[in-house]
This record gives sequence, structure tokens and C-alpha cells, in this order.
Amino acid sequence: MLTPTDLAEWLASQEIEAELLENVGDTPTVPAAAAALAVSTDEIIKTLIFYVRGQPYSVISNGMAPVPTRTLAHHFGVGKRQIKLARAEQVVALTGYPVGGVPPFGHRSTSPVLLDRSVLAQPIVYGGGGDDHTMLRIESEELLRITEATVIDLS
Repeated sequence: MLTPTDLAEWLASQEIEAELLENVGDTPTVPAAAAALAVSTDEIIKTLIFYVRGQPYSVISNGMAPVPTRTLAHHFGVGKRQIKLARAEQVVALTGYPVGGVPPFGHRSTSPVLLDRSVLAQPIVYGGGGDDHTMLRIESEELLRITEATVIDLS
């Protein structure tokens, strides 16, 4: 299992302008993370893994907004039954990080990234930092640059 230390080393090796905030409290959910950081839930991003016809995709969205499988299905031109949210063990196998602490990048395996356009409305966002007590602080434009994400409207 990868840790915040692994993420910090990856950030340094890639010369990425981001900050890991350690020991911020228990942050396994968006509301918990927002409360721990004293920011709005719209400033918190979540990285979810979806499988589309068996192919993994990282989907980054913000706040409490759900990621609608119908929207993903439309984007890919498939039926919504072709879209599956990854199970916890699949997330760990693909990213190396536990659910509740998945960063938006630096995963064990790379996969295409979709980024909800609403994330870009926030100048600074906070995402998983490798575990449920560490958060990543990054400018949203830097996030887009690093992930080379396809920007879509999810919310």
C-alpha cells in the first residue's frame, strides 16, 4: 500500500507545486475533509475510479455532487450499465491508495482522467493525500496540467 510519504516523493520527483497537509484530522469523506480544513465542500475534490467497459478511468469531481453514471455513459457513448464504480480492493490495486485517501495522481497504474469542469471554478482545491489524515493542496490549473484530464460537465 502506498502512503503519503510515497506521494510526497512522487510530487518532488515530478517538481509539482502542491502541498501535503498532514495530520489534519479524520478526512474519509468530503464533509469531514472540509470541516478539518475549514473550507467549503466545493473546495474538496474526490478521485473516484470507474470502469467503462472494463477500462479504468479516474474521475475527479468536487464537493458533494455525485458523479452520475448516466453522464459518464453519455460521454463514452455506452449504456449506463457499462459504467461501474470500482470496489475498494480494485481502487487499492489500481492506485495503491486506500479509499478515502486517493490522490488525483501519483497512482501505481496510470489511467485516463476525467475532470469535472466545476473543479476549475475553485482556484485552490484539496484532495486525498494518501490516507484519511492527509490532504493535498493544489491549484486547480496545476491539477489540470498534471493530470492532462479531459474536462467534462458532471454536475
